[in-house]
Amino acid sequence: MAKLVTGLFKTRAAAEAAVDAIIKRGYTRDDISVLMSDATKSKEFAIESGTRAAQGAVVGGTVGGVAGATLAAIAAVGTSLVLPGIGLVIAGPIAAALAGLGAGGATGGLIGALVGAGIPEHRAKVYDAGLRSGGILIGVEAKTETDAGKLEQLLTDLGAEHVRQE
Repeated sequence: MAKLVTGLFKTRAAAEAAVDAIIKRGYTRDDISVLMSDATKSKEFAIESGTRAAQGAVVGGTVGGVAGATLAAIAAVGTSLVLPGIGLVIAGPIAAALAGLGAGGATGGLIGALVGAGIPEHRAKVYDAGLRSGGILIGVEAKTETDAGKLEQLLTDLGAEHVRQE
C-alpha cells in the first residue's frame, strides 16, 4: 500500500533540493505534490500559471541541471488547484484528489483541505501554521513501504520539518 510522505520546508532552495532528490530516486514531477500559500507562490515563483515558461525550462534542461525549474514547473503547470478564500495553491496528485472532492474539499479552510488530501487533522494543523508562515509542503506517494522510509529519511536529511508517512 502506497504511503504519502510529507515534509515542510522553510525555503524555496530546500524544497527544490528535495524535489530534485525525489526525482533522482525514480519519481516524476507528476508523482510529487507541492502546497504553498498563494503569497509564497507570488513571492518565490516569477513564472505565471498558464504559461509554457515552466514547461520549457524543464524540457530544455536536465533534472538537477535546471535549478528550481522542476519545482517551478510543478507549482505553475499541470494539475493545480487554487483554493480561494484560504489562499492555498496545491499542485500534483493531492490537487487531483481535492478536485475530486468538489467545493466541499475546501469547506474547512486550509486544515480541511489538508485533511481532505489524507493528512491527519493534528498534522494538518502543524502544516497549516508552516504554510501560513511561508513554508512549502512537499508530498510524494511512496511506491513501497521500504521506499517510504527512505523518502522520509531523505526529506529529513534535506532539512524538512515535521516529516511523516501517512
